[in-house]
Amino acid sequence: MRAMVVRQYGPPEVFEPREVPEPKPAPGQALIRVQAVGINFADLLQRMGIYPGTPKPPFIPGLEVAGTVESASPGPESAAPNLQRGDRVVAMATFNAYAERAVVPLPLVLRLPPEMPFEDAAAIPVNYLTAYHSMFHMGNLQPGDRILIHGAAGGVGIAAVQLARVRGLVIFGTAGPAKQDLLREIGVHHPIDYTREDFEPAEIAPDGIEMVMDPIGGKSFAKSSRCLGPTGRLVVFGFSAAAGPEGRRSLWRALRALAQTPRFHPLRLQQRNIAVIGVHLGRMKGKEAILRSQLEEIFRMYSAGQIKPVIGKVFPLEQAAEAHRYIHARQNIGKVVLTVG
Repeated sequence: MRAMVVRQYGPPEVFEPREVPEPKPAPGQALIRVQAVGINFADLLQRMGIYPGTPKPPFIPGLEVAGTVESASPGPESAAPNLQRGDRVVAMATFNAYAERAVVPLPLVLRLPPEMPFEDAAAIPVNYLTAYHSMFHMGNLQPGDRILIHGAAGGVGIAAVQLARVRGLVIFGTAGPAKQDLLREIGVHHPIDYTREDFEPAEIAPDGIEMVMDPIGGKSFAKSSRCLGPTGRLVVFGFSAAAGPEGRRSLWRALRALAQTPRFHPLRLQQRNIAVIGVHLGRMKGKEAILRSQLEEIFRMYSAGQIKPVIGKVFPLEQAAEAHRYIHARQNIGKVVLTVG
């Protein structure tokens, strides 16, 4: 089968199309004929070799696929034992997504609503689960609460904005100058151009806000934490400050970002009545039922017309390198998707 393989850690040029053996599902897994692949910033970090748990090259990256079931091998405790060949599904993968077929764990395979195209399906799991899990499971946000979303025009950002609108939150969002109109269009109440405006508390809300979602890291974590009021939560779900726009690993950049990352002392958190929440969907072993329930609720919102992923651009599988360059250059609005012909 065809696959896009990372032959060595590095910039997008390290992608190489290869013919590789078709994977075989073990008990508790399904084999999916892939139609669409969602690209996440984590994929870029995988390619660069700075994502936790990334295999040694050569490897196939990617964390989410949509397609049809080829076969399923239910395990003794499978949460989805009744899949049939030809079922239209979405699934979360453990790498190995940039290929014609992928083996995925059964607990995180979900049938698609009839009206959902594969491209939309591939754009949902990582982005919307990251936002939903952060905001409503870990964060317990309530109607009327205020949230600041960094990168509000990106994949997770737009998902968070849409979910926040459904739940009646007050939304602050940051993006570059070219994306300010989009922020207003998708429902951000207080758009912030991070190149011209600060997002310190005086600029956001003098009494502090209930949540900041920050995938940037470094000094941004410190500024984000200062925006929180009593009961505020800082959600950490990425560290893009360690990755440069050229798509290469940079030890100097990563060390600088780490040096700028604040240390959150427990007593200081207690004094301020705030929390720091880390979210990593790839480290949820044993909690698949929680993610599955959340994804079912997200699909219910989709079918009700309350949410819909914004797909910024679609590339064929063979143009994975170009798709990664597009994201590194911060050109994307919403999700970037690969299609497998």
